Amino acid sequence: MKKEQIGILQMVACAVLWSTAGIFIKLLPWNGFAVASLRSLIAGITIAVYMGFKRYPFVFNRRTLLAGVLAGFTYVCFALANKLTTAANAIVLQFTAPVFILIYSGLFFRQKIRRADLAVVLIVLGGITLFFLDQLGPSTIAGNFVAIAAGMFMAGMYMTVGNVELHERFSAIVIGQAVAFLVGLPAVITTGPVMNPVTVGTILALGVLQLGISYLLYVLASRTCPALACCLLGAVEPLLNPVWVLIFNGERPGVFALAGGIIVIIAITVWCVWDGKQKEVQLCADT
Repeated sequence: MKKEQIGILQMVACAVLWSTAGIFIKLLPWNGFAVASLRSLIAGITIAVYMGFKRYPFVFNRRTLLAGVLAGFTYVCFALANKLTTAANAIVLQFTAPVFILIYSGLFFRQKIRRADLAVVLIVLGGITLFFLDQLGPSTIAGNFVAIAAGMFMAGMYMTVGNVELHERFSAIVIGQAVAFLVGLPAVITTGPVMNPVTVGTILALGVLQLGISYLLYVLASRTCPALACCLLGAVEPLLNPVWVLIFNGERPGVFALAGGIIVIIAITVWCVWDGKQKEVQLCADT
C-alpha cells in the first residue's frame, strides 16, 4: 500500500474517532469543565507515551506553548459547547475554523483576500446565523457562542503550528492537553464527578480514542495525506457526530440549525476543493 493511501486511511480513522465526541460527552453526567479536564489528562498521557515509545523529543518553546494554549482552550470550549447546546451545533460551529484562518490571515498578516475567500466567509456567517434561530434558550445561545470560540481557537492553533517538525506538533498537543486539564481541574475538585464503570469507561474512551489516538492519527496522516484530502475527509466528523448522538441519545438538531449546518459544511468543503486546485495551478506556474 502506498504511503499516500495509508495517510488517507489514517485520516478517515481520525475523523471517525473525532466524531464520537458528542455522544461520549453527552453520556457523562459531569460538569463540562470536568469532562474537558479528565479527557485531556488521559489524552495527554496517551500521546506522551507514544512520543516516549518513538523517542520523539519534547519541545517547549514560544511556538509550541502558544499553539498548546490555543489547543487547550479549543478542547475546553468544545466540551462545554456539547453540554450547553446540541452536538450538531457544537461540531459544525467548530468546523468553521478554516473561515477564521482566512479572517486572521487578512487582519493580522495582510494577506490578500480573494473574492472566493470573501464569498465563503459571508456564506458561512449566514449559515451560522441560522443556528441562532433555533431553540433560543440562554443555554443554547451560550453554547453556540462557545462552539464558535472553539473554532476561533482552533484556527489560531493551526496557524501557529504551521509546517513544523513532527515532534513539535506532538509537543504542542501535549501542552494543549495539559492546559485543558489545568483549566478544568477546579471543576473536578469542586464537583466531584461520579465514578462508576460506565463513567470511567466513557472518559477512558474519550481520552484514549476520541482525543488521544485520533490526534496521533491526524499528525501522522498530515505527513502523507494531501492537504485537500485531509480537509475533505475531516468533513466526515461534523457529518457523523450528530448521527451518533441521534442514534444513541435521541438528540435532534432544529430545522434552522440543520439548514445552517448543511450550508456551512458545503461552503467550506467546496472552498477547500477550489483552494486546493488554485494552489496546484500556482505550483505548476511557479515550476
